[in-house]
Amino acid sequence: MADKIKDTEHKLTLRQLRLADFKAVKSIMDTVYSNLGGSWTKKEFENLLNAFPEGQICITDKGKVVAGALSIIVKYSDYGDKHTYDEIVGKGEFNTHNPDGDTLYGVDVFVHPDYRNLRLGRRLYDARKEICENLNLRAIIAGGRIPGYQENAEKMSPKKYIELVRNKEIYDPILTFQLSNDFHVRKILKGYMPSDQESKAYATLLEWINVYYEPSEDIIGVQKKVVRIGIVQWQMRSLTSIEDLLQQIEFYVDTVSSYKADIIMFPEFFNAPLMALSNDPSPSAAIRTLADYTDEVREKVIHMALSYNINIIAGSMPEYNNKQLHNVSYLCRRDGTWDKQYKLHVTPDEAHYWGLRGGNKLQVFDTDIGKIGILICYDVEFPELARMLSDMDMKILFVPYWTDTKNAYLRVRRCAQARAIENECYVAITGSVGNLPRVENMDIQYSQSAVFSPSDFAFPHDAVVAEATPNTEMTLIADLDLDLLKDLNTGGSVRNLRDRRKDLYSLSWLLKKEITDTVF
Repeated sequence: MADKIKDTEHKLTLRQLRLADFKAVKSIMDTVYSNLGGSWTKKEFENLLNAFPEGQICITDKGKVVAGALSIIVKYSDYGDKHTYDEIVGKGEFNTHNPDGDTLYGVDVFVHPDYRNLRLGRRLYDARKEICENLNLRAIIAGGRIPGYQENAEKMSPKKYIELVRNKEIYDPILTFQLSNDFHVRKILKGYMPSDQESKAYATLLEWINVYYEPSEDIIGVQKKVVRIGIVQWQMRSLTSIEDLLQQIEFYVDTVSSYKADIIMFPEFFNAPLMALSNDPSPSAAIRTLADYTDEVREKVIHMALSYNINIIAGSMPEYNNKQLHNVSYLCRRDGTWDKQYKLHVTPDEAHYWGLRGGNKLQVFDTDIGKIGILICYDVEFPELARMLSDMDMKILFVPYWTDTKNAYLRVRRCAQARAIENECYVAITGSVGNLPRVENMDIQYSQSAVFSPSDFAFPHDAVVAEATPNTEMTLIADLDLDLLKDLNTGGSVRNLRDRRKDLYSLSWLLKKEITDTVF
């Protein structure tokens, strides 16, 4: 299925399982566990939902269940480290669930084989951790199969096998995944699931410790109070193919997502090295050739957002339609949806060399980290745009830019800092560094990526959350506390949003036909 469906056609949703989902669940489990007896029965599935509906979660793609995770709560001292799978699940009765227990026990995780390249298992594990934290449970415990052991059973003990997997000398399709998701092996169990011949009836008793203990009424899908962002100060380098560019993009997506970041941003025209592959004699022809790559790059980035479970702002890329050239930033959400923001103001240089045109829509974007805005480079120098986004409840403004000189960069930086102060929001900016021989009009770069905050006591004294080393390829990872913005709006030393004299002046968008709920 996955190789027949384009990533632009996905719409992933995390939700709790319902009894009506049994048919889809059964189909997946019968496929995945064909050598272990297949799916739970409908009665067993119903028992689990009745016992602990909050702990049964799934991922759907346009409404169709494609992966799931099943859990119960137990008082771990009732079972200890010596137990079997049948004992934990009560032989399918699930009368072992104890709402007053201290441990979330992982009963099962399954992913449709056609969706395994999207790392849905990691999403489900992260959701389980969220449930554990929000229910104030001590830990997650699970019994893990080791199917790769069957090929090594004659050569080594289970203990030696697990040690080699932990040291990455051997790959096990289940244990390797669990270790990479911060679980540790607490014990080796014999006879945990006697029918599991691939594991020779051995299992690992895995544990993840919850260090937070923050109960919440909602246990999944809670909007974060602290958002982790990653921005890439991108090195322009010569490439031999589009595959080189995609490999470099994925390297950063993989790296930043491993820090559990919620969103990553690339710079304006970060795909410009592909222009060097063109034999076009003029800059205007070369950038139109560059636009031919845009759809392919966007589709690959959407797949990365899905696969690495991170929202991606794909800097900006040229779009050429109906004899009109625009500069577009793409927001690729981790649920499979995507949006775009056109650059509204073009510089004299962009108009002269490329014939670039400005767009005519301004949009605030809904994401799982809250409302965000995107302004491409020159647009941040027009304060009206950020103020309109702020009026639509934007909390974080992302600014991908490209500048060739320090004075050009400082225009972007200082305007971005002003936007953070006057709109009581965070602003993240990033650009590219290095040189691009044989690419006229984009041959040199200057950048010092940064994240800015409002200026008040709760924020850094210089209102700079983080900043990169100038002209050096690197990433910034920063945590942004959204609750501080609420406090600032109501009790800050100054309150730029609340203190506006609306009786004296107003701001309006003239192109009325473009106005929607989220678009000025």
